[in-house]
Amino acid sequence: MGEPNPVPFWFLRHGETDWNARMLSQGQVDIPLNAVGLAQAGRAAEALVGQGIRSIHASTLSRARVTAEIVAARLDLPVTLDAELQECAFGVQEGQEMSGWFQDWIDGVSTPEGAEPFAHLRERAVRAINRATANPGPVLVVAHGALWRAMRQALGLEANIRTPNALPLYVEPPANGQGWRFTAAELGG
Repeated sequence: MGEPNPVPFWFLRHGETDWNARMLSQGQVDIPLNAVGLAQAGRAAEALVGQGIRSIHASTLSRARVTAEIVAARLDLPVTLDAELQECAFGVQEGQEMSGWFQDWIDGVSTPEGAEPFAHLRERAVRAINRATANPGPVLVVAHGALWRAMRQALGLEANIRTPNALPLYVEPPANGQGWRFTAAELGG
């Protein structure tokens, strides 16, 4: 597995969808943002004004793409789409409630039928985010929850932490003996 580029970047999980609100596994089912998710994307865009972002890279799934487009419109930047930033396929678990299978999947104990193994997702996440962060920065990556869990693992952090929808995270590489660090942006009303 490749190592993450040791450069700072912004990460933004897409805004809320109806399936997020119901705690259902979305995977690669292309569920659109709901009204809450659209508003969240607008607040994230405002929080990212003045952060010096130079490029935006997003998953091709509409929930991430539309989140990225809302931010891009506010920052007057184009969006570069990358299919490798897509959420993983959860196979038979897509559309089902998040449950006990998820930790076993992360741990590599079992993979649901038709799902992408977590180790493959981790490799893909690192590859895609490294491709984005090879651009002049800081860059913004707009993607998905499980993909971010895989990246957290690649950064040497606990993987199974739920990242809130549309909360911009500034991700900083190790320095002064500390590991990777995240700082959440301040969101307005």
